[in-house]
Amino acid sequence: MPRTEGVESGLDRRAFARLAGGGALAACAARLRAESTATMAPPAAHGPQRALMKVGTQHDSSDETLAVLAALGVTNICSRLPSTRLDEQWSVEGLARLRDRVESFGIRLDMVPLPLSSLDTAHAEMPNVMLGKSPERDREIDDICRMIRNASRAGIPALKYNMSVLGVVRTEPTAGRGGARYSTFKFAKARPEPPLTEAGLVPPEAYWERITYFLERVVPVAEESKVRLACHPHDPGMPHDRGYRGVHTVLGSVEGLKRFVEIHPSPYHGLNFCQGTVTEMLDDPGREIFDVIRYFGLRKKIFNVHFRNIQGRFLDFRETFIDDGDVDMLEAVRVYREVGYDGMLMPDHVPRIAGDAEGAQAFAYTFGYIKALIRAVDDEPARAAQERLR
Repeated sequence: MPRTEGVESGLDRRAFARLAGGGALAACAARLRAESTATMAPPAAHGPQRALMKVGTQHDSSDETLAVLAALGVTNICSRLPSTRLDEQWSVEGLARLRDRVESFGIRLDMVPLPLSSLDTAHAEMPNVMLGKSPERDREIDDICRMIRNASRAGIPALKYNMSVLGVVRTEPTAGRGGARYSTFKFAKARPEPPLTEAGLVPPEAYWERITYFLERVVPVAEESKVRLACHPHDPGMPHDRGYRGVHTVLGSVEGLKRFVEIHPSPYHGLNFCQGTVTEMLDDPGREIFDVIRYFGLRKKIFNVHFRNIQGRFLDFRETFIDDGDVDMLEAVRVYREVGYDGMLMPDHVPRIAGDAEGAQAFAYTFGYIKALIRAVDDEPARAAQERLR
C-alpha cells in the first residue's frame, strides 16, 4: 500500500540544534563557485544583473531552531503552522508576537502556512474545503478569510496552502547516495487501497469547482489585505486520464497550474512553486523545467520555491540530495535570476541519513549548497565583465 506523507516531516528543534557540518558547507561553497566559473554563461539580456533570491526554510520556528538558522545565515523563513483552527494564535496579537519573536533573531518572517496542509482529507485540518461540503466549507473559508486579514494587520506578507485530497503519495523508499533513503514514487507499484478515498469520485470538473469556489472567496480578501496566497501543486501528479483512487489531481500538471493561476487573476494569487513536484510532472525534467520556471516567473506567479532535485520522470521518480538529481540546480538559479524572482529558495524535505536525527545535517548541507549557488550566480555578471576587459 502506498504511503501518504504529511507536512511535518522536517526538522524538530532538538535535532536541528545538534546539527554539525560547517566544514561541509564551506567545501560545498568553494566547489560550486569553481564550477560556476568553469561553466559560466552570460546573464540573459532582459533579466536583472543580481540574484535577488535568498535561502529560506520552513518546518520548525522554535527559539532553539531560530538561533541555529541565524548562525547558518538563513535569514528568511516560513514558520510552523500557528494553529489548526482559528484561535488566539491566529489573532492579530498572536501573529504579531510570532513575527516579533522571529525578527528578534535577525530573521524575516516571509510566510506562514494556513491550516490547509498537504494531508489527505481524512487527516486535513479543514477537510470540507476540498470535500465540497456546504455549509461546512463556507464556515472554514470564513475562518481562512479572517486569518488572511489578521496576517495583514500583523505585518505578514504571504500565506501558503494546499488544495489536496490525496495528500502526498509515495511508494517504498529506495537506497540513494551513501545508503541514504530517498523518498520514491513508482506508479506501477502503487496500490490503491482502498480503491476510493472518503471523498469518493472526484473527476476533474468537480475538483475545479471546489478550487474555483475557494479562490473566488479568498482572493478578493487577499487583494484587499495585500497578502499573497501561495498554493502548492499536487504531489505527485497522477495519470491524467484516470487519476488515482478516484481522484483526478488537476494541479498535478503544468497545464493545470497554468489554468489555476488564471482563475480570478490577481497579483496576490500564485504558487508555492515546488520545483521538485513540478519536475515530477515532466517527461524530461532536466530539459523541461527551465521553461516552466520562465513561464510562471515572468508572470510573477512564483511566490515561494521548494528547491528540490529528483531522479526520474513523471510517475517514476525519487527525491535526491540537491546535487544528486537530474536537474542542473545552478542553471535553475540562473533562470530564477533571469525572471527577477526575489523570494525564498528552500529545501522542503531531504533524504534520510542513518544517525542524522530528523535530517538536521542534511538540511544544513542543503542550506549551504543553496547559498553557494546564489552567490555563484550573483557573481557571474562581474566576472563576465572582467573577462571582457582582458
